[in-house]
Amino acid sequence: MPHKVVLMSDTLLSVPPTAPSLTRIPRHVAIIMDGNGRWADQNKVSTISGHRMGAEATRKIVHHAAKRGIQYLTLYAFSAENWLRPQGWVDELMGLLRYNLKNQVQDLADNGVCLKVIGDRSKLPSDINSLIEKSEEKTADNKRITLLMALSYGGRDEILHATKRLAEQVKAGDLDVDDITPETFSRSLYTAGIPDPDLLIRTSGEERISNFLLWQMAYTEFVFSPTLWPDFSPDNLDQALETYQQRERRYGAVIASKK
Repeated sequence: MPHKVVLMSDTLLSVPPTAPSLTRIPRHVAIIMDGNGRWADQNKVSTISGHRMGAEATRKIVHHAAKRGIQYLTLYAFSAENWLRPQGWVDELMGLLRYNLKNQVQDLADNGVCLKVIGDRSKLPSDINSLIEKSEEKTADNKRITLLMALSYGGRDEILHATKRLAEQVKAGDLDVDDITPETFSRSLYTAGIPDPDLLIRTSGEERISNFLLWQMAYTEFVFSPTLWPDFSPDNLDQALETYQQRERRYGAVIASKK
């Protein structure tokens, strides 16, 4: 079972952004960015305003993750289940996504961020898919950090999609059933070629993974923060990283070396 920690107060989360204790940085961090709606309610503003503030928090965290030397950052931005929410809510989120793809990608490109989008793109509006393709192409050669945005994403859907791909290869005679291994299965996922997350962070105090990277998080370390996503700062990220480096990662067997 993965370990977890609940960060019980904002006081615990406040550490200097240049904390010298951060010596063992996870290669891949995944974040469930939760709490935009509750932040909006608490601050008596519209829900979309909460999501706009969440987008600003995202920008800061991406930059700080790159500064810390994290190589891969996966953000759960829009789940497959989110399509079931009221149409007005979905339309506002799609509008915000369009805006960010048009206005924030240059910032990613200028700062060495390679953008990749994972999920079922067939459900996204065609103009957004076009913007995604242009954004991925614009940032494709960047090497500082790879940012994976999970859009229209569901872990069960991803596993089902991978299973169907492998079944089609077996049916066509291109793959033998006995050759289906964890490695070949991983290569059929949306995250093919990306290492599994070392650390999962979920904000807003919720303690579940909500159908996110189900296959990939078999041995991921969990950190749960009470902070709502729009308030999640680089200091909060540093606290989660500090917690991570105190863990002994066993992978179900021996203790992994701390490196």
